[in-house]
Amino acid sequence: MSFLKSDTPVDVVKHLLVIGAAGALLLFGFFFVYLPITTNHGETIVVPKITGMKQEALEDYLDERNLRYFVDDSSYNPTIAPFTVLTQDPAPGERVKEDRKIYISVSMKNPPVIKMPKLVDGSVKNAQMILKSYDLVVGEIKLVPDLAQNAVLKQLVNGKEIAPGAPIAKGTRVDLVVGDGQGNQEFPVPNVVNMPQDEAATLLVGQGLQVGEIFYQPAEEGQTDGTVVKQRPVPSPGATIRMGQLVDLWIAGEAPLKSVD
Repeated sequence: MSFLKSDTPVDVVKHLLVIGAAGALLLFGFFFVYLPITTNHGETIVVPKITGMKQEALEDYLDERNLRYFVDDSSYNPTIAPFTVLTQDPAPGERVKEDRKIYISVSMKNPPVIKMPKLVDGSVKNAQMILKSYDLVVGEIKLVPDLAQNAVLKQLVNGKEIAPGAPIAKGTRVDLVVGDGQGNQEFPVPNVVNMPQDEAATLLVGQGLQVGEIFYQPAEEGQTDGTVVKQRPVPSPGATIRMGQLVDLWIAGEAPLKSVD
């Protein structure tokens, strides 16, 4: 027991060295002997590729490889068979411990049901973007005579109107009835020649027509500045026009100066 005595500074140093060596030995044994034995250190498994497999086959397939799986997501795709593995984590080829859980997503049997969005009164371009964002399919786009050009007038599923908020399955085809910008009523082309420009414009708009391009030309003898001297289409006998169409005007005189802000 004389070694344990600490009568001199040398004895104290000896004691500290012994304690340090014992501590180092314990740490070495814990990290390099005990942990490897209890955790199978160094024994890993290569993750197999399971995407594309049916979920029902995973249990036995992974059990043989000392692995497990957990479904943490699902999505619908009409081109993929139901309960097919779509994604996996960890990825194929990675090395993991035994009994590691592989997280997967699978394809759904039935498409999820959502609420039908409101497309009526919006533009057809906007409707197409909305349908795509809702995972709905843009069906037939039927143009009908209407002054609301490119505006959605009706939203249909299987030939019947569907109201906004109604339940609809993702992937459903939605048809659109869209205005062509022209009414279906035809009438004789109105004659606005020799009328002041503002009165001509008022007459055209009042009959459901639109003022098209305006051309200015020097006034000839007998013509008054600011009056219509020519129009297109020409108001000839038998000539007809539909609501919403454009009428171009030629005006006598110089074009008005544009104001500079």
